[in-house]
Amino acid sequence: MLKTFSKGGVHPPENKITADKKIETLQIPANISVPISQHIGAPAKVIVNKGDQVKVGQIIAVSGGFVSSNIHSPVSGKITKIESISDTSGYKKEAVLIAVENDEWIETIDRSSEIITEIKLSGEEIIKKISESGIVGLGGATFPTQVKLTLPKGKTAEVLLINGVECEPFLTSDHRLMLEHGEEILIGTKILMKALKVEKAFIGIENNKKDAISYLTELSTKHEGIEIIALKVKYPQGGEKQLIKAVLKREVPSGGLPIDVQTVVQNVGTAFAVYEAIQKNKPLFERIVTVTGKFLSKPSNFKVRIGTPIANLIEAAGGLPENTGKIINGGPMMGKAILNTDIPITKGTSGILVIGEEESARKKTQPCIRCSKCVSVCPMGLEPFLLMTLAVKKEYARNEKEKIMDCIECGSCSYTCPSERAILDYIRLGKFEVGKLIRARRN
Repeated sequence: MLKTFSKGGVHPPENKITADKKIETLQIPANISVPISQHIGAPAKVIVNKGDQVKVGQIIAVSGGFVSSNIHSPVSGKITKIESISDTSGYKKEAVLIAVENDEWIETIDRSSEIITEIKLSGEEIIKKISESGIVGLGGATFPTQVKLTLPKGKTAEVLLINGVECEPFLTSDHRLMLEHGEEILIGTKILMKALKVEKAFIGIENNKKDAISYLTELSTKHEGIEIIALKVKYPQGGEKQLIKAVLKREVPSGGLPIDVQTVVQNVGTAFAVYEAIQKNKPLFERIVTVTGKFLSKPSNFKVRIGTPIANLIEAAGGLPENTGKIINGGPMMGKAILNTDIPITKGTSGILVIGEEESARKKTQPCIRCSKCVSVCPMGLEPFLLMTLAVKKEYARNEKEKIMDCIECGSCSYTCPSERAILDYIRLGKFEVGKLIRARRN
């Protein structure tokens, strides 16, 4: 019987229309905008100036604190500006603008296709190298990877859990990565195991990716301590807490973290980036992005340099359809609409979804009929209708008491609501305000 989590969950149409599309390398644009805050935590600090020449892989902004990440140039060329631009959040943030000239990489990067299996660095050296390479969680959360690997005092890790679920409808970048770079992902997993000093790792993959499950299971016979786990298809199986529950039957406590149950979770894309950093000395300056939608003429999976305008990806996927209603950064469940296509790809961009006018139009909101569907599908065991109501009424102290901060923003509540209520939108607002209350108490 396939494993899964116990509370809630939904099964929206999968629409994995790019699952059989091999990864294509996107042409480098003439100009690139590299945001210096592409991670959770403090923004990086720019260390270059207008007029400087940079190479691919050269560091252009250094970590701004313990929870922060280095930023590297994804191209070679001349820095034309350092200014604020809009990113995928819609807010303006500082970025380094580069006019591309050729494609000259720093000399220390190993660009050969040879797969290196021997791990020479110690655990401490691995964490230091990951920090230097600017690696963050590539599943979307963008938490600096070196911070996750630096365990809090008094905490120990027993198992590493690699997330290959990719439960968001439409997205297939992780799926293709597993099929085309499975060996590198497994070596990256071994590197992470060495950094954490654990002997066991599981790679969880939903059962709609049977080819990836079969391929990695075959490869894993050469890597002691790594086991591939097939999971039932159920959204949001890719949530850290849901994945831990499904694979390990451990319950992360309210307000807690995976390390509270002796577990560290990393995405398959992160494992691949770790392989490239440790074995190839390659910083994180490019990633795989799914560009998809029912009306696109050429939906695809692209290897993209960070800072590439979203417009370039859509153009490579056949151009924007006339009936486009919204462009989503991410998938339809947790993704957010973007304002324009000049916005650059960042480390956290796993997909771009183009939705037609009919599907993207908000339906008229009706009164709550107390059907409790939102409660039954909530994977965190919360009461979404109540959290929304409290947010509308600005009762944020009560929101906190009702554990609004435990919400993982999966959108299952909004998806299942027969009254078309914008439950998740209001919960996000409530979380933002409760977060301010919590920070104020700490200060």
